[in-house]
Amino acid sequence: MKFTPAKAPLTGETLASLTDKLRAQGEPAFRAKQILDWLYKKRARSWDDMTNLSKPLRAWLAETFDLMPASLVLNKQSEDVTDKLLLELGDRSLIETVIIRAPQEGVGIEHSRKTICISTQVGCAMGCVFCASGLAGLKRDLNAGEIVAQLLQVCYREDVRTPRARTELASFDNIVVMGMGEPLANYDELLRALTILNAEWGLGFGARRITISTSGLVPKILQLAEEELGFRLAISLHGATDEVREKIMPVNRAFPLAKLVPAIRTFSEKHGRMVTLEFILIEEVNDSLVQAEKLRDIARDLHAHVNLIPYNTVEGLPWKRPSITRQERFADILRAARISVTLRREKGHDIDAACGQLRLKTEKDRATDTVPAGTEV
Repeated sequence: MKFTPAKAPLTGETLASLTDKLRAQGEPAFRAKQILDWLYKKRARSWDDMTNLSKPLRAWLAETFDLMPASLVLNKQSEDVTDKLLLELGDRSLIETVIIRAPQEGVGIEHSRKTICISTQVGCAMGCVFCASGLAGLKRDLNAGEIVAQLLQVCYREDVRTPRARTELASFDNIVVMGMGEPLANYDELLRALTILNAEWGLGFGARRITISTSGLVPKILQLAEEELGFRLAISLHGATDEVREKIMPVNRAFPLAKLVPAIRTFSEKHGRMVTLEFILIEEVNDSLVQAEKLRDIARDLHAHVNLIPYNTVEGLPWKRPSITRQERFADILRAARISVTLRREKGHDIDAACGQLRLKTEKDRATDTVPAGTEV
């Protein structure tokens, strides 16, 4: 499922591909680097901003490329300074990008640890029963330009707050590919986008600070293990036995733990990196102490870090988060075995931060009302 825009997004071009297209127009190769510098380093918002390019070249660029294939529809900020950006694409599809801040004691918000969570698909086909992203199914994959555009929209937002961040993404600590969609189901476009994010001529963001999350597509995990760029890997596990995992994650039928765990081990050994096991705690589904013990065994076998995430309530779904006491008891099983574990505290609940919630709500509102572009709430 692909969307073919009228103009190719400039954000989907590599230095090599843009050089080839410029040469075909009789332009020297160095123009490609100039154009990408305007896009990523100087944050040009219009073709006319690119003042060291000739008018005929700027006219050709405007006719050929879409400078920004994602526009801001809504920016919601929570009380815990989590931002959710709702972006509209060329076919009016909506996607979500989240800025998660972890303020450090004694410093202002501009010095907080910041993580950007990006999407790779419009909707999702994986059918995890607890997730809002897949409630309306999968509409289509994002192209590489649309994936990269999310980061530029974040940059535009942050440039206003902290002008010192205009030259690079270094003010952000991490990028996590954990938003809407299954990233490895859109493998080629994802890898092209991450190459652009990582490259010196692109956004220059280190591969070790980029984490790809997957629900467990084993063949793609093994393919990713062979890639030269050393991205980090997170597995959306959410069940420590096949019986529990199959109830909430249909992907487990194709790739049960007996196939998934060896694939994770292969990736970890190839790259020498600790893998993260994501585990959403859902009351009376996967929060038993037996599940904690099984998860402990898997994490110990893989030398993995465990990220425990209390369930973020989704309107229309019956699932609930366990009590704090129950969460702590679960985590204590892991801690007692000296497993590296984080028990995440709630972020962005007041702005529908669970993947897909804001998109679904806005699509419903569109049926009866108009959402003003760029609205901040």
